[in-house]
Amino acid sequence: MRTFGVEEEFLLIDPTKLCPEPAADAVFLAAGHHDVTREVKQEQIETGTHPQSSLEELYADILRHRALADEAAVRSGVRIAALGTSPIVTGTRVTHETRYLQMQERFGATLRDQLTCGCHVHVSVESDEEGVAVLDRIRVWLPVLAALSTNSPFWAGEDSGFASYRGQAWNRWPTAGPCEIFGSAEAYSALIAQLLATGVPLDGQAVYFDARLSTRHPTVEVRVADVCLQPDDAVLQAALTRALVETAVREWTAGVPPIPMPAAQLRLGCWRASRFGIDGELLDPLSGTLRDAHELARALLEYVRPVLREQGEDLLVESLLNQVLIRGTGSTRQRAVYARTESLAEVVSDAVFLTGAGQGSLEERHADSACFHMRGNELFRI
Repeated sequence: MRTFGVEEEFLLIDPTKLCPEPAADAVFLAAGHHDVTREVKQEQIETGTHPQSSLEELYADILRHRALADEAAVRSGVRIAALGTSPIVTGTRVTHETRYLQMQERFGATLRDQLTCGCHVHVSVESDEEGVAVLDRIRVWLPVLAALSTNSPFWAGEDSGFASYRGQAWNRWPTAGPCEIFGSAEAYSALIAQLLATGVPLDGQAVYFDARLSTRHPTVEVRVADVCLQPDDAVLQAALTRALVETAVREWTAGVPPIPMPAAQLRLGCWRASRFGIDGELLDPLSGTLRDAHELARALLEYVRPVLREQGEDLLVESLLNQVLIRGTGSTRQRAVYARTESLAEVVSDAVFLTGAGQGSLEERHADSACFHMRGNELFRI
């Protein structure tokens, strides 16, 4: 079973004003732990789980790291919130590190306006050749993963109209987005070298493909998701991503070619995921046509079910997926809170509460082939 891990970025929130606070240096020092790190902006912090093998272990590690970060935040006079973007208008402060200051000089307003929080899933691979074979085959399913994570409807103090405005803000980076099929590790490396030779990216870490070979770990790194409001949804992202990676490796080994969807078409598929999330139609990678997002999410589950079943995870992952399809994503929750209260501060307050709200064992809460089930075409909860 492949190991996997999750990196999560969080906003740092002033508990009185309920707006982002530039407190990353203080939180980092208070944590005193390498699993809590600073990011490009002082208004955010990042955590990273250890490599895990089971969903239950990963879930516990996500909760542990969220608690670790929030405890350090409280000692620094702030809280953490799993929000893809800040609902409340805020200025930002660049973290005073050489690399980030170089980015500020090179990218101007793109960096100045950037305060977004994502969820990055790492899955182990045996080699760069295997990793590139994975990238070539999972690329067409990444918009579905993005849609299931949408958690950033508000931008600059108003509803953006997008389920994930983080996706729009993030794609201002010159290296962000989907890629064409690479074909080999050699071709992947050659493209990275060509990009660096332009003098635009600072280094390999600044090549922000939707999915890439990690520059620090022997993993494929999938980067399309918003940070998830609830821990269960982060586990769902990781579970589906790992199953996609293993499915892709098996197809590669069997000589099954990648789906030849052009990057230009895939980019529009990503845009639809950002705009509508799971509440509209997404681009079906098998037919190249539009399909109801719920149907396509379940099609993804069926596509990777053989791997999930072998790992004893299919019923648990089905429950996690059905849960999202019933209650909606973080974007759904944020908009519901705002509709009820007409207060963006309340949206932030609710996010602070939910960020670390997972309780008990993941398997206990999704037992008996899941507490979320299908009856015909209807979803229901016991």
